Formats: sequence, C-alpha cells, structure tokens
Amino acid sequence: MKTNSKIGLVLMLGLFSLLGFSQETQQQNDSLEIDKKLSLNVDIVSRYLWRGQCWGGNYPAIQPSIEYAVLPKLTLGIWATTNFKNQYFYPDGETYYKGYQEIDFYANYQINDFLQFQLWNYYWPSVSKVEGVSNKYFEFGPNSSQTVDAMLCFDFSEGYQFPFNATISTLIAGNDYRYDKNDNPKHNYTTYLELGYTFGFFENSSHKILQNIALETFAGAVINNQAEYYTFADYDKPSLVNLELKATKEFSLGEGIVMPVFLDYIHNAATKNTNFFGKDFLVAGISFSY
Repeated sequence: MKTNSKIGLVLMLGLFSLLGFSQETQQQNDSLEIDKKLSLNVDIVSRYLWRGQCWGGNYPAIQPSIEYAVLPKLTLGIWATTNFKNQYFYPDGETYYKGYQEIDFYANYQINDFLQFQLWNYYWPSVSKVEGVSNKYFEFGPNSSQTVDAMLCFDFSEGYQFPFNATISTLIAGNDYRYDKNDNPKHNYTTYLELGYTFGFFENSSHKILQNIALETFAGAVINNQAEYYTFADYDKPSLVNLELKATKEFSLGEGIVMPVFLDYIHNAATKNTNFFGKDFLVAGISFSY
C-alpha cells in the first residue's frame, strides 16, 4: 500500500512537472509570437521633413513608432515626432512653425503582394495655446489640428523583384478646406502622388563599407493645393515638392536590433512659398529598430 502511494506520488509529481514545462514552453512560444507581431522603432533626425515640407525648423527631432500585427494582413501603429521646442512660431512674426509636435495613428492593410491600403490620422497639436487653433481630438473642422489621409501604396520589390514603388494620397477628412468667394469652407481633398525607385549599386560590392547600402530616389507632387495644406508648395497649380535621394546603410546590433543610418537630400521644386526655409534640404538620421 505504501509502495503504491509512493508510485502514485511520483507519477503525480511527474505529471505536474510535465504540465509546468509545457506551460513554460507555451509561454515562451507566445512571447516569441508577440515579438514577431510587435515592431518598435526610434528615429533621431537632424530635422523633420515630410513630402518636401519642413516642420519644426532646423532643429533635431526624435520620432518613435510602434506597430502591432493584429492579423496577417492588418497592422495598427502609432508614430510621433517632436523637436522639444516650446515656442510655437518664430518670434519675428513669421507664421512658420518653430516648436512642432505630431502624433499619428494609422492602419495598414495588405490587399495583395504589391498593393497596400493605408489610413492615417495626422494630429499636430500646437505646443502652446493659440487663438483660432483647436487642439481637441476628434475635431476635423477648419480650425482643427487633424486630418485623415487615405493612401494606396504600390510596391513591386517583393513579389515581382522590381524595385519600383508608388503612392497615391488623398486627404479625406479634417483641416483641408478651401474657401469660395463668400468665405464658405469646402473640403478640398488635396492629393499627393509619389514615385520611387531603389537602386542596387552596392549589393555585390567587395568593400565592406559599401555593402548593405540602399540608394532610393523619389519624386512627389501635390496636385490640388487650393486649401494650402502643403505650405511649401504652389497653391494655384500642381507642384513638384519632393525630389529626393536617400542613402541608407543598415547595421545589425544583435538580439534582433537593427540600426539603419541614412542621409537624405530633398529638393522642393515649387515656384512659390519656399523662401523661408529654402528649396534644398539635407537630413541625416539614425534609427533603432526591433
């Protein structure tokens, strides 16, 4: 009877140990699965430029982002930027941003192997209280600090091995209004088009310093800018605001951490409204990705 009890106790302890080991293994697998779904990134840039538009002056900015793959084809994310300046505009009376911050929420849906639909909510609250500017969230009127951007992104580099990409972007809600002769606001649906190409000059280079360097070119134009959403662009005609050449070299730091370093040259070819910051920009940056 005692022998049977001892055998039973050993079997029970063995069963509990097996269950515990199984649970620990499952937790490790779940953790690995979460790591695969979750992406973290921090960019440190010498200045913030977006589609040929300079936001926040000539000041360094930090730009963290986080993504989570809800489904195999659906990703949700948050992206932000700040230059840590508390003064909203330059003190000389020019209405150009000095202190700038932005928090964006977005969703990406992969329609097929070359086409992705993206929906972005841009939110750029002023760094201080300003009369006539509303920082309220979920407000999309003419005085709001929010717009919604719907994008179709084409990328043929994966499935078709052709390093060409294109973006069609239209503002579908928020502060994107033009005014008629009676000062009545009407949504403008400002549209931006961009073409991109990646060159593989250094893929097979024998020089280590040149290996893993990606060279990308972009050409972006705003089509209808009557709402003056693109500040550094022509308002009355289409304008080529973003001619860009970007070189990126990627370094692996181990433990799944990647550190790309990039140098970006941007030329804004608009004929008007580019005098304050100029037409040519050089942006250097470093990223930490996990």
